[in-house]
Amino acid sequence: MFCLVTGRLAQHRRPSVATLAKGKKGKGGGGDSDAAPSKGKGGKGGGKDTEDVDGDAIEKEAKTDAENRMKKAVQVMADTMNTLRTGRANPAILDRISVEYYGAMTPLKQVASITVPDSTTLSIAPFDPSAIKDIERAINESDLGINPMNDGEKIRLGLPQLTTERRKDLVKQVNKYSEEAKIAVRNVRKDVMKLIDKYGDAFAKDARKSLENEIQKLTDVYCKRVDELCKTKSDELMKV
Repeated sequence: MFCLVTGRLAQHRRPSVATLAKGKKGKGGGGDSDAAPSKGKGGKGGGKDTEDVDGDAIEKEAKTDAENRMKKAVQVMADTMNTLRTGRANPAILDRISVEYYGAMTPLKQVASITVPDSTTLSIAPFDPSAIKDIERAINESDLGINPMNDGEKIRLGLPQLTTERRKDLVKQVNKYSEEAKIAVRNVRKDVMKLIDKYGDAFAKDARKSLENEIQKLTDVYCKRVDELCKTKSDELMKV
């Protein structure tokens, strides 16, 4: 299904721009099929017959898709930040580690159970004991910077206290992730504004301005969420 905002295939089953543009035309494909598309810029249609576009449907689709994509951008940032080692035992720091298991790279959490015996230790128990060496190797080759302790049945990871320098480096990473997330959110806004510009004549007199304002408010809300997540994680990292 075509996504109104992205111009790409989407998972949901809402009507596409092409469907909305047909409006109430008959299904016979008669007279309109041979008509040349408009090439003028009146209404900024960009070659689309904006007179037959359902403005209300486009508005609803645009807002829904925009919010979903902005939400996804923030969630990706949050998931990425959870993988940062903060000095406290958190199984999420192992989310990026994959193990070569029977010839296939497999996420660690799919081949072992991960528990937190105490605030500075992670315990990894493989479902298949024969995989313990592969798990140990994967951890050693990762960027965790932690030496795994293998007792033959389980692997224990002791998380050392972070140095002040390391904490500052991690805060820089968090700031980088937050900037990337805000760029992603603003790019969604840009996509919607292009859509509004393309089908400008399809909207009622005040509907276009109202939609633009709503998308800007969404952008502000999600950028603020990014800033809040960034501050929370930065404070957590700098807390000794």
